Amino acid sequence: MYTVLGSDPLEELAVPDGTHVQEHDLVTDGDVLVGGQSVVELGVRGGTVIAGERVRFGGDIEADGDCRLDMWCEVDGNVLVGNNAYLGERVHITGQLIVSGDLDAGDDVDIEEGFEANGWIVIRNPMPTIVFLFVYLSQLLRIGEEEAAEEVADEFLTEEREADPVLIPRGARVSDDAWRVSTPASIGDDCRLHGNIRATSIEVGTDTEVFGSLRAKGDIRVGEGTVVHGDVTTKGGDVVIEPGASVRGDISCEDCELSEAADVDGAIRARGEMSFKKAPAADAEESAESEAEHPEGDAEEAATEEETADRDGFEWAQPEESETADSASEPADDADPTPAIVPLGEGTLPEPDPTAAIVPAEESDLDWGSVGDGRTPGNAKNGTQDSDADDDGISGVIAEAEDA
Repeated sequence: MYTVLGSDPLEELAVPDGTHVQEHDLVTDGDVLVGGQSVVELGVRGGTVIAGERVRFGGDIEADGDCRLDMWCEVDGNVLVGNNAYLGERVHITGQLIVSGDLDAGDDVDIEEGFEANGWIVIRNPMPTIVFLFVYLSQLLRIGEEEAAEEVADEFLTEEREADPVLIPRGARVSDDAWRVSTPASIGDDCRLHGNIRATSIEVGTDTEVFGSLRAKGDIRVGEGTVVHGDVTTKGGDVVIEPGASVRGDISCEDCELSEAADVDGAIRARGEMSFKKAPAADAEESAESEAEHPEGDAEEAATEEETADRDGFEWAQPEESETADSASEPADDADPTPAIVPLGEGTLPEPDPTAAIVPAEESDLDWGSVGDGRTPGNAKNGTQDSDADDDGISGVIAEAEDA
């Protein structure tokens, strides 16, 4: 159970993921818990809304669950409650109170425009939350309703919930202009806030947009993709700007760690060290994504080749051997190139290899023995020979050739 109604303040200002400020209303999916003596100049929309003593709200309260306002609380607007409502002494509501469940109100409660309740209406001083829970559980155990007591204890004391609550510490000032707390501040992811944030230390999540500046006594960290429409200033702490973050103002700190993928429009003043964090390479991310999308492609292809080889009874050729053979057949890259055209008078012509046009009969390769037998010599190259030619005709031709 949260310490909201006692004297101890909450530990920090905690804004969970997905919290937005819409039209002067603080909208969240979880519960809203406000410490005593705080001023929230905004309307509140959430699950269960619990406020300590002397808390002042500057807008309407819309609670899907219960709504518990301790003594001397003020609401400048209407109060809509989806379950039960508990109002302490001298609570002042300028608008209307509509309760879907039971209404438990204390003395001197002022509701200017009236109230409606579908359940029981009890006019008394509601006991503190811890006392009420203790008495309720003791009564359930006294009558033997152990299962009901376990359900109530699990509902109130368990730390498991669908969404984290908004925690506003004691003595805080929350408005469109500034969020002022005397504790550390933690802002979640995908938030949209209006106003300057003042705290002892500040940590902002990813993809959050802050329409204001950040100022702290200690360290400040701005997450990836976050946009700050203002300055980032710390008195004695360090500032860390993550990749993709954008600061539309100046940075003043002791030591500054800035990502190369971050954007700073103003000046950077660091009294100590100034360091730049290298951004991850985009191509490395793309290769990692492709490997993640197809992690088993190469393994499946290799398995298919092995199955085919086993079935056909042969082995695949090794790629190293083919590459070696190709590299051996190719000329070396270091060899001098031979020009295709050289100037006249340069270079060396090949030696001619003359062939005699007429060869003596005894030196000829022609099979003269087959001539006159009606057969074509096997090595004749000038057509066929007439079968009616005689030996004298052949001898006359040879003699004329020798005389010439």
